[in-house]
Amino acid sequence: MSSATTEAVFTFAQPRDLRVGGGALARIGEVMTAIGATRPLIVTDAFLVSTGLAEQTAALLREAGCTPSVFSGTIPDPTTDSLVKGLEAIRADDSDALVGLGGGSPMDTAKALALLSVQGGRMSDYKAPRQNTAVTLPVVAVPTTAGSGSEATQFTIITDSGSDEKMLCTGRSFLPTAAIIDFELTMSMPSRLTADTGIDALTHAVEAYVSKRANPLSDALALTAISTIADNLRRAVDNGDDRPARAAMMRAATQAGIAFSNSSVALVHGMSRPIGAHFHVAHGLSNAMLFPAVTAFSAFSDTAATARYADCARAFGAATAGDSDDTAAGALVEAIRRLCGDLEVPTPHEFGIDEAHWNRLIPLMAEQALASGSPANNPRVPSAEEIAQLYTQIYR
Repeated sequence: MSSATTEAVFTFAQPRDLRVGGGALARIGEVMTAIGATRPLIVTDAFLVSTGLAEQTAALLREAGCTPSVFSGTIPDPTTDSLVKGLEAIRADDSDALVGLGGGSPMDTAKALALLSVQGGRMSDYKAPRQNTAVTLPVVAVPTTAGSGSEATQFTIITDSGSDEKMLCTGRSFLPTAAIIDFELTMSMPSRLTADTGIDALTHAVEAYVSKRANPLSDALALTAISTIADNLRRAVDNGDDRPARAAMMRAATQAGIAFSNSSVALVHGMSRPIGAHFHVAHGLSNAMLFPAVTAFSAFSDTAATARYADCARAFGAATAGDSDDTAAGALVEAIRRLCGDLEVPTPHEFGIDEAHWNRLIPLMAEQALASGSPANNPRVPSAEEIAQLYTQIYR
């Protein structure tokens, strides 16, 4: 029986099997046995083939009685064209599960292939606002970066090769069946990638908390992730051999992923995707370019929004319980600016993007950002004109 005082019902989902900790990759055979698959296709990239990690994963699967194969044709920011050979590999090997091994791009590729190989059609058939719940091949996600959270989310992002639109595709169909969260796979990440993926995870956590669709479970995960990232990101960037910092960042990235998967991201991500699609900026870096300005734009839209950002500031360690919400929210904006400065996040101009080209595409990028749906979850829902102003503001 319900009443006016009963807490609103919300839904929450995460992979049904998470193996977390140093050396967890060794458990992948157990995971595959548990889901009843014997012919997994490892979806990865050429770099992880060259390091031997793809073969190491295949060997572990063979030890478990599986007959694995490898598709290494994934690309950064996967496109509809890049999925074609992956689908051919699944058909050729009659694969019954996929292992998404790598950063966000191989994992997103695996999720997309898992759906298309069973349901058919084109990726554009499945883009937001459609909610996808159809049956797919099971996906075991194995992240090698601490940032995207894709191992634990109900999303995949695929760029339309014809239009350059970065399509957000959502729903339980894209939630991995299992995930292997092994921080040892991140130990060789260079400092630039560590910084960009770490800020990406922080963006996920903050946006999950301030989203209009936040809920008590996502809130708890988001605040924990914010605190953990604040304590460990600079350490991981400064010293890639810092195992406790690497382990903490890996956990935080997954926590933030689960949080935003169940509450949603907001304006930073809505604006970030067009930058990545048109200018080939890595997703974590394009988020970082936007993060300070969008936070400043959003944090003081109303009392409730300011209070949420103030909570983030206190979790980050930028403010105390004794600070007013206005003071704390302002401190968060400054803390994010300082973090991005310390980690040498470039502006679009410093990245090498031509100003005239940038300005020409601003109206289209603003339209695409709004069409993604993410800005509607923002505490301050922007107009196309306000988004365009933000794109102009961050260029230099």
